[in-house]
Amino acid sequence: MNHWLIAPVVLPALLAPFIVLAARYHIGIQRTFSVAGVVALIAIALGLTAQVFDGSITLYQLGDWAAPFGIVLVGDRLSIFMVLLTAVLALFVLLYAIGSGWDNRGVHFHALFQFQLMGIMGAFLTGDLFNLFVFFEVLLIASYGLMIHAGGDARLRAGVQYVLFNLIGSTLFLFALGSIYAETGTLNMADLANRVALIGADDTVGIRVAAVLLILVFAIKAAVVPLHFWLPSSYSEAPAPVAALFAIMTKVGAYATIRVYTMIFPPDLEITAGLQGAWLLPAALLSVALGMVGVLAAKRLDRLVAFSVIGSMGMVMVAISLFTPEGIAAALYYIVHSTLAAAALFLIVDLVRSGRANLDLTAQQPVAGNALTAALFFACAIAVAGLPPLSGFLGKLLVLDAAFGTDQVVWIWAVVLGSSLLSIVGFSRAGSILFWKAQSVEADAEATELPSPAALSYVAVGGLLALLVAHTIFAGQVHSYTTKMAAQLFSPQPYIAAVLDTPGKLSTPQEGH
Repeated sequence: MNHWLIAPVVLPALLAPFIVLAARYHIGIQRTFSVAGVVALIAIALGLTAQVFDGSITLYQLGDWAAPFGIVLVGDRLSIFMVLLTAVLALFVLLYAIGSGWDNRGVHFHALFQFQLMGIMGAFLTGDLFNLFVFFEVLLIASYGLMIHAGGDARLRAGVQYVLFNLIGSTLFLFALGSIYAETGTLNMADLANRVALIGADDTVGIRVAAVLLILVFAIKAAVVPLHFWLPSSYSEAPAPVAALFAIMTKVGAYATIRVYTMIFPPDLEITAGLQGAWLLPAALLSVALGMVGVLAAKRLDRLVAFSVIGSMGMVMVAISLFTPEGIAAALYYIVHSTLAAAALFLIVDLVRSGRANLDLTAQQPVAGNALTAALFFACAIAVAGLPPLSGFLGKLLVLDAAFGTDQVVWIWAVVLGSSLLSIVGFSRAGSILFWKAQSVEADAEATELPSPAALSYVAVGGLLALLVAHTIFAGQVHSYTTKMAAQLFSPQPYIAAVLDTPGKLSTPQEGH
């Protein structure tokens, strides 16, 4: 049993109450422990990555109780990959929050930030569907607190909308779990993979309903059209560091879809064959198209970026909905790109906000720190639009290549290429209004000069862009690793054996599963 596997969950879970109880009114101490905790998470994630790099499966049994009766955390290539991505993203978001002073606009920012990390890490590592639901709820509570950080009526309204939509998803999740447990008597994912495969063709109603409900839940979390309505207002109204951290939140829905529909309901499972792909691909294509139309039509910069997140999640879900090793490998490569690019864009929105009267896409006074902010914006715009030479271009090529040879190839290529054109036009329009047309506006002599952003803010955004560049340079190695991840996902027997065959306090023969 690997005790390090629980560290990404326990560490932020211990830091959060410590910050509340011991450093509530000492922002310097909060910042020190929060940054130290995230750096430790990165070190732990790197160590876990080294352990699973060769395809090994690591397991932690809470209380030393064996699965399927006990709660287990499972580390494989995919889950540890997502843990590492989250930890790295959290560091740069935290540096920006400190540099911009966002963390000092409310008392509990750092505690909620750590609770948020706890929920995200737990969702990636859990081997049990019910505990996936529990970590989803931890995410919901912490993210709501972060969303309304620093107050404001608009932020509060967006937060209420966000909570209501996600509570609907939580309710559907409970219905799905009830149906699954009624049919199988277990919620452990490895055990479910064995039991669902044994369900007869004449007794499939309950499990088919559960499979459909789960894809609806994960689609809500991933903001797939038409279940995306909560995202534009929520992300555009959230504080910039919070919106940047939320870039990984939609990926939790994508991760859950990959995990559940390659292990429990794989494409070759006869009783649920076609259920997940029948509408997921059309919905994903609509998400790509709607997201980029939103980019083109947006009248505010923050909503433009929020719609770009919908488009990028649509691209991820297009690749996933193919349910092939090539599609999953392309999706995982694109997940890294879209997470880093979206986070950087949300932080750049805040840089623009700090030097402008508002975020309306109209000609106004020049933005403070114009040259550097403009360079960062256009670099991120190139990445999101999928132009060479950055990783967005390579990610889209991988998705298009994965779709080649499928029955839907014409639709996928047409939507992806057409939406890329819309994205280019939308970001070009926004950038020219913000940074070029602004030069022709005469400065108001009586207007208060806005301060330039702190250097640490630019360091955080530059760090995310540097990671995007590295993701491009090492695309071959990264895609090779994501291909191995996909191969492991479509051969789940080692995962199942590691979970069910590891003894604990209560071990039972698994021949009957």
